[in-house]
Amino acid sequence: MTGTALLALIALGTVGGAHLLSKARWPWQAPRLGIALWQALGLGWGTATIGALLGAALLPYQKGIVHGMPGMLADQAGRLDAVHLASLLGGVGLTMVLVVMLMYAIVRVVRARRRHRALLALVSRSDSAAPGTLVLDHPGAAAYCVPGVRSSKVVVSAGTLELLDPDELAAVLAHERAHARERHDLVLLPFASLRQVFPQIHLVGRCLDAVELLIEMAADDRARRHREPKELATALLRFAAARPGPAPSGTLGVATADDIPVIARVNRLLKPQPVPRRTRIAATAAIPVLALLPLWLYVIPH
Repeated sequence: MTGTALLALIALGTVGGAHLLSKARWPWQAPRLGIALWQALGLGWGTATIGALLGAALLPYQKGIVHGMPGMLADQAGRLDAVHLASLLGGVGLTMVLVVMLMYAIVRVVRARRRHRALLALVSRSDSAAPGTLVLDHPGAAAYCVPGVRSSKVVVSAGTLELLDPDELAAVLAHERAHARERHDLVLLPFASLRQVFPQIHLVGRCLDAVELLIEMAADDRARRHREPKELATALLRFAAARPGPAPSGTLGVATADDIPVIARVNRLLKPQPVPRRTRIAATAAIPVLALLPLWLYVIPH
């Protein structure tokens, strides 16, 4: 089997893997492992799909992608018929679209955060009940993190200070600081960008939803290193009952009004379950294979 065929199989396999992983529940018990597997699937799909298109285009040169590309450029694509030329344009086009949309997503998020930081400087205040955070005088429930390269801001509303007791508030703040410390916003960017590229594909939206939930669970895990799980679980239930609105663009909120994800987070906080050993080993082994195998197939002759 040629490298091009293998790349095509990997690309199809990652789509099937994403479908299965979006329905799996074991990642809820090991969210960091689940996030890493999602990242490997995304990277594997992108490199394998682009590689399959480029490999198919360069089949007349029989040197693989890396070694065949210089020959094709020197030959000015002289050996390519319409089918192979279409594959070449497809691979180059997909690469450009993915890169451009990722850059666009980054610029849009940076601008949104800059505007929100400027607004916070005008309307927020400090409060001894929530040291190290910014407080907005709003009666609704809100708690979110504004990530940044140099510093991140954790924001809560006055309504949150009234809604939660001190222990619950401390658990929520620990959750938001976990988002900032682990830069979960960077994990989300490629998946959000991919949804912009393929807005009509339902699977892409499911992938983003799954990663968003795992990120919240990962922050929950880090928060419960310092606080009792019951404190955060109770805070999540209070937030859900208060029906909070969506977090501002470019930020990461502690909870939404969606009942199912909140219940899932509460259940795993109160009744954690281990991931089966075989599942953990298989997922750990799959991550480097998915991330590196397509790149290796770029080098070998096709």
